Amino acid sequence: MTDITSELVTLRDYWRYAISRFNAADLSYGHGTTTATDDAAYLLLDSLELPIDTLDPFLDARLLPDERKLLAERIEARVTTRKPSSYLTGRAYIQGVRFHVDERVIVPRSHIGEILFAEYGNPDGSAFLPDPSLVESAVDICTGSGCLAVLAAKFFPYAEIDAVDLSEDALEVAKINVGDHDVEGQVSLYQGDLFKPLEGKTYDLIITNPPYVDHVAMDDYPPEFRAEPAMAHDGGVDGLDLVRIILAEAGKHLNPGGGMICEIGRGREILEAEFPHLEFLWLETAEADDSVFWISAEALGVE
Repeated sequence: MTDITSELVTLRDYWRYAISRFNAADLSYGHGTTTATDDAAYLLLDSLELPIDTLDPFLDARLLPDERKLLAERIEARVTTRKPSSYLTGRAYIQGVRFHVDERVIVPRSHIGEILFAEYGNPDGSAFLPDPSLVESAVDICTGSGCLAVLAAKFFPYAEIDAVDLSEDALEVAKINVGDHDVEGQVSLYQGDLFKPLEGKTYDLIITNPPYVDHVAMDDYPPEFRAEPAMAHDGGVDGLDLVRIILAEAGKHLNPGGGMICEIGRGREILEAEFPHLEFLWLETAEADDSVFWISAEALGVE
């Protein structure tokens, strides 16, 4: 690696340099950023422990020698390893909330987090999600890094939250995040396949962001996405294998008046054709209007 640290001295210098390197290397994005400009800003700001959404005030700040070295190394690593920037900093964010991540889990980027903040930030309350003060139990199926379980604990202060994942490695990361956010008293982690570790348990709310990528899409993955655990993406041939199982089992684990919020990617038409009797409420996000659905306990046969 060429030593650039004597030539580049400000954050603006490293930002410009990173953008040029990222564009020249034709990197891919989608782990919280969508362009070389944004990805470079994220990598630099998070590496320097600066707010990730506040670049301008720091652009012309001169960096210390150790800071220059760190940024040069991480820019080089982003280009040569093609790992997502969050793996290089060890952190990811959902609506500004920081979580620990590493290569044992996918980088969290769930639309569900966006929806929770939007609905519960509405002064009139949510049109479909339950009143937070009335939720006594919730479960996060396919919890991965545990980010949605942690957010659930914050949104539902009186609820006991269970979080399940098949991967023991992922649950080790979830344990870190549960501890970092001081919700150990609320969140319990379970290792197992979907609802299997929860036999006999019912909940007011099911949250699930299962693997939902189809095999054609996975075959076309760039290195950034291949750096993540394949099992956390693989939803079968059409991406809906696990979603079908979750829909079949969810009713057994919901209390009357409850419901489930589920992220599925791009399989809406297939799902509606296979389950014409189910009343899906499709939820709009910043990037899509058919990637997440809400379904009530009653629609799943709970009386």
